[in-house]
Amino acid sequence: MKEFGGRIVRLDRSDINTDEIIPAKYLTEISREALKPYLLEDLKLDGFDPASDELKQAGVIVTRANFGCGSSREHAVWVLEVNGINVVVAESFARIFRQNMFNCGMLAVELAAADIDRIFSMKGDLSAAVDVDRGIITVSGADGSLDFSFSLNDFERDLVKAGGWLAYADKKY
Repeated sequence: MKEFGGRIVRLDRSDINTDEIIPAKYLTEISREALKPYLLEDLKLDGFDPASDELKQAGVIVTRANFGCGSSREHAVWVLEVNGINVVVAESFARIFRQNMFNCGMLAVELAAADIDRIFSMKGDLSAAVDVDRGIITVSGADGSLDFSFSLNDFERDLVKAGGWLAYADKKY
């Protein structure tokens, strides 16, 4: 099983849609790698620069509610994956986007709004470590570390541990 976690980029907004995650004009690309430079290109958020080192070094996104809303394109998950982001933490996700995360062997972690607020209030650069088996994400920053519990059903956990739907099916069938 791959490691989950890394540096955190905070996107303090709800309703970040799939067109902002990967603009539709790039959906004609034939490889995931070709999507890489366009991650969050159209996201409008004060202080956010999609070309920043912060995003390039991130392994985790922390955001607000309804992440991945909009169209059901799997490309939105692929562009995160090809950029090394394997965990998104949010209050909630669009249903299809959330399932696409698990299908690709990635983590969609849902936390309560109060927990997300606590992460946004932490000082300095943040990083996260995830224990999938225990359902714990540890967020560390300049002012210490906080542990947050999350839950996955057995199938979601199996998909993540296998590396996604295809790897799961290869082992199971």
